[in-house]
Amino acid sequence: MKRTAAAAASLCLAAVTAACGGGAGNTPGAAGGAGNPAGAVFTTIDALKPGIDANAPINPYNPKGNAFRGYNAEWLGWTKNHLTDPNLFYPGVARSWQIAPDQSSITLNLQPDGRWSDGRPITAEDVRFSIGVAYTQGGTAYALDPSAAGTASDITILDERTIKITQAAANPSATFVRSVMETVIVPKHVWGSVLPADFWQRLKVAQSDAPGAGAARAGITALAEKVITFAPPRDVSAGPFVLKRVNPGEALLVKNRYFHNAAAVAADQVRILNYTGNEQVWNYLVAGRLDHAPFTAVPAGVMRRIARTPGNVVVRGYSPVSEGLAFNQSRKPYDNVHVRRALAHLIDRAQVTKVASPEGGTASVTTSGLHQRAAQAWLGDGDGDGGDAVGGGGVGALEPYRHDPARAEAELRAAGMRKTEGRWTLPDGSPWKMTINVPASFSDWLAGAKAVTSQLNDAGIDAEVVTTADYPLYLEEMAAGKYDVGFWLVALGPAPYNIFQRLYGAQNGWKLFGGRLRHVPAGTEGNWMGGAETVEVAGEGRIDPGALAVRLNSAPEAEQRRIVSILARAANQDLPVIQLWDYVNTQVVNTTRFGGFPGDESDALRLTSGVWLQLGMIKRK
Repeated sequence: MKRTAAAAASLCLAAVTAACGGGAGNTPGAAGGAGNPAGAVFTTIDALKPGIDANAPINPYNPKGNAFRGYNAEWLGWTKNHLTDPNLFYPGVARSWQIAPDQSSITLNLQPDGRWSDGRPITAEDVRFSIGVAYTQGGTAYALDPSAAGTASDITILDERTIKITQAAANPSATFVRSVMETVIVPKHVWGSVLPADFWQRLKVAQSDAPGAGAARAGITALAEKVITFAPPRDVSAGPFVLKRVNPGEALLVKNRYFHNAAAVAADQVRILNYTGNEQVWNYLVAGRLDHAPFTAVPAGVMRRIARTPGNVVVRGYSPVSEGLAFNQSRKPYDNVHVRRALAHLIDRAQVTKVASPEGGTASVTTSGLHQRAAQAWLGDGDGDGGDAVGGGGVGALEPYRHDPARAEAELRAAGMRKTEGRWTLPDGSPWKMTINVPASFSDWLAGAKAVTSQLNDAGIDAEVVTTADYPLYLEEMAAGKYDVGFWLVALGPAPYNIFQRLYGAQNGWKLFGGRLRHVPAGTEGNWMGGAETVEVAGEGRIDPGALAVRLNSAPEAEQRRIVSILARAANQDLPVIQLWDYVNTQVVNTTRFGGFPGDESDALRLTSGVWLQLGMIKRK
C-alpha cells in the first residue's frame, strides 16, 4: 500500500514538479472573474494514481488509465465508512435502491435525469452492459465459476431507468450488494465493441455445468485484455467532470454540464497534480497549492509546517486498516507460538507508532485481527455488551501483550531458546538472525521496521531490516514464501469476511474453489503464512479458523458476531501477526477557496473529493 491511500502501488521519492503556472488565471482554486475566465478551480492529487501517465487511455480498468474515481469515473453508489455495515451508500449513478432482506437481490433506480457528458441518457442498458464488462475482470459479484459465492445470477431491466440484480441462491455472500454498487458504469454507445454480440449467451453457458462451460469461461476471461487496453477517442463521463487534457504534470478536468447534480458542483475545473513520492505532496501542502490531500504519511515536523500554511486544516477520521508484523510460520523459530508471543511483549508499539506513523496512526491496543474501533463495535468492551453477549468477554478479555521484557524472556525460554552472553540463540545453540522485510519506498513501514529491530537488538535478538525494491515485487516474493517476517496490512473492513481473510485466507493456506474449502501445505499455492489448519481457542476447543472465516461471507449478523469473537480470540492467542498500529485517516483540506469539507470522523472521508464535489458537500467561497 502506498502511503497516500490503500492502493497497492510503490512510491519513488522525487523532487517537486511544478504543475501549475503562476498568475491569477492559473491559481489553483481561484474564484472566477475578469482575470480568471476558467472559474473556480479545485486542485488535488489522486491517491489511487501516483505518477500520471499522459499516454494512458481514458479507461477505469487500465491500471494507469486517466479515469479518476468520483470525478470522471462513476460507481452506482459510494460506500459509506461504517464500522460494521458494508451496505450503506451515498448515491452515484443510482439515486436509490432496494435491497432484499436476505440480500438475495438489489433493485437500482437510476438518477432520473442522469446523462452522459455527450448528452445521452444513462440507462439501465448501460448498467447491464457495464456489468458485462465487469465479468471480464472477475470479482465477488461477477465471478464466472458457478459455485463461487455471491455471484449475480440474473440481471433484469425493469424499465429504462430501473434494473434488478439477483444473487445466486446456492452460495450467497454478505458482500454481494457492495460488489454490485461498486461497479464502474461505462457508456455502451462508446464501449460497445469490447463485448461480442453473443456475450450474454456465452455468460449463461459459462455460469452453468453444461458442456462447453469451461470454454465459455475461458473466452470471457480472454476478453479482459481487450477491456484493459480499450482507448476511447474522448472522455464520455457519467461523473461531475470530463477529462479535457492530461500531461506529465497534471490532469485537467472540466465540469460536465449534463451531470444530474451539476448545479451543486462547486468547481468549474479540477486539476489533479502529478506526484511520485510523499515529499511532493508535503511540498504542495506547505505551499498551499492543494484544496485537498487524501491520506499521506507525514512526519510530525512536516505536519506542523503544513498546519501553519494559511487555510490548511487537518481532518481525521476512522480508517479500517491496521499495520501488522506477519510471520512465515513454516520457518523456524516462528513456527513456535511462544516465540511470537515473546516478540509481541518485546515490541513497544507506542514507541514504534511514534516513529513510524505519528500523524496517521495510533498504537494497536492488542492483536485481534480488527482495528480497535471495529473490535469495540463487534466484541464490546467487556462490560456486558457486544462480545459478552456471545461469550467472548469483549475486547477487555483479550491479552494486551504489553511491553514486558520479563514475560518475553519467559516465553522465549518456553520455546527452548537460549541466551548466551546477552544474545538469544536457537534451541540448538545456533545463531538466530531475524530479518524483517519491507518495501523500500514505504516510508512509514521502513521507519516502523527499523524501530522494531532497534528494540529487538536492545533485547538481545540479532534483527535487521531488509528492503525490497518495490511493492509488486514485495508481494510476489512474499507469496513465494521468501520472507521470514514482513509487514502486512490487516483489519481491512468493514465486512468481517474481508477482515479475517487477511489472517485466515489464501495467504495462510485456505483455498476456496468450486464451493469447497481446502487447506494447502505451507509454501504452495501462495500459502506464505504457513499456519496450522486448526488452532486451540480457550472456551471453544480446537477450531478451523479458515472455515469460520469463509462462513462470515454468508452468516446472519448474530452468527457473524459469534464467529468474529472466536476468530479475534484465535488471532489473539495464536498471533499469526502482531498488530503494531491502527491507521488514522489523516487528511488536509484548505479552506481559503472552498468550504463545506467533511469534518472529523465523517463517514465520507474515505471517498475522493470528487464524490464530495458531486454530492454538493463542498461549497465555493
